Amino acid sequence: MSISKKEVEHVAKLARLELTEEEKTLYTEELNAVLGFMDTLNQLDISHVPPTSHVLDIKNVFREDVVEPSMEPEEVVANAPAAKDNQFRVPKIM
Repeated sequence: MSISKKEVEHVAKLARLELTEEEKTLYTEELNAVLGFMDTLNQLDISHVPPTSHVLDIKNVFREDVVEPSMEPEEVVANAPAAKDNQFRVPKIM
């Protein structure tokens, strides 16, 4: 697979980029190099490689969701500037 200079011009037009002739030539060569490398990668046999989402074996650390004793509601709102019925009172927004 390769990309032509005309396709680079089309993409540049869609992106509203004004490219010089040298830039068009450069980007065409660079994109073709990237596509060539992708073709090389596609030739690899990766049937024995399991799919992964990350290169490192990282897992989230979860803990059991256990209900534990907490502070008393009165103690939680003790230092609040405004509270009513053990709930924080906030200014009305709308």
